[in-house]
Amino acid sequence: MNRSVRSVATALAIGFAVYFAARAVWWILQPINPLLMVAAIVLYLVVVVTAVLLESIADTAMPRWWSLTAVVASAAIPVMVSVSLVRVHRTAPFATWYIGALGLLAVVCIVRRRTLEGWIVLGILTVLSSVFLGPLMALELGLVGSIVWTVVAQLLVLFWDRAVRDTERLADIQQAVSAWHATQLVRQRERRVRVKYALGAAGPVLTRVVASHGRLTDEERLEARLAEGRLRDELRGASLLNDAVREAIRDARLRGIAVTVFDEGGLEELDETRRDEIRDELADVLSRAESGRVIIRAARDEHTALTVVGRSGAGGSSDEDSVGLWHEIPRE
Repeated sequence: MNRSVRSVATALAIGFAVYFAARAVWWILQPINPLLMVAAIVLYLVVVVTAVLLESIADTAMPRWWSLTAVVASAAIPVMVSVSLVRVHRTAPFATWYIGALGLLAVVCIVRRRTLEGWIVLGILTVLSSVFLGPLMALELGLVGSIVWTVVAQLLVLFWDRAVRDTERLADIQQAVSAWHATQLVRQRERRVRVKYALGAAGPVLTRVVASHGRLTDEERLEARLAEGRLRDELRGASLLNDAVREAIRDARLRGIAVTVFDEGGLEELDETRRDEIRDELADVLSRAESGRVIIRAARDEHTALTVVGRSGAGGSSDEDSVGLWHEIPRE
């Protein structure tokens, strides 16, 4: 798309440049210095065609040195044309070709991202044409058109840049929405898997509780408490669990330790490799825990991904509880 638009713009610019040059050589009155007139035409063609076609290594803008060359040429061409003619002939149709030609050069500079140089070219054209033709005559013979072209080119460039920025912003938003949607699908699928896993573990125990109307043996009561704890862990801290952590939590509860899991997003934005390392370290810490109560908390912290706190009290927190275990696992 960009290439086709640029090709059309390039063809139009070169076509108008050739038109103004052809208009300049269609003499109906003999210049007093024809060579100077021809030199002005050749200079213009070289400058404008090069300005249209010359590529920049850094970006799509016209090279700075050539835009400055265009500014110098815009000052030389009106002088060369006017000097090559007697005063009374300077308003002839072929003699005022440079007004539209330099207007085109200003447009080319603006489109090629040399806005300042483009307006300088138009300013030079306005001053020199007013000097050689008079302000009103210059406006009548085409200066108004050159000014309008330049203003329109400037507005089109501004609107084009805004459209490009809006398109890029829309593309970023679409990518963000797609990523968010994909994340939600993954999380929903993961939650379904977690719930299915938890129900698979707790389902048989719940079935026995219902079937026996709550009359359970001590072993069944212990199994029910373990199943209830596992179900709560799956709902509160699914991202902190793997098989090793689940087994370590079960062993800790069998040792009489009350284990509580809180996931507040501490492992978010970490890659899966680092998450596995954190889970393995958590399982190792739990396997050595001897406190009456262990709290596992994954909070959103800049440096710490997960904190394990062990207290001597088996339930609640009181002044008599003492911290027997404090272990922090960093994010990195």
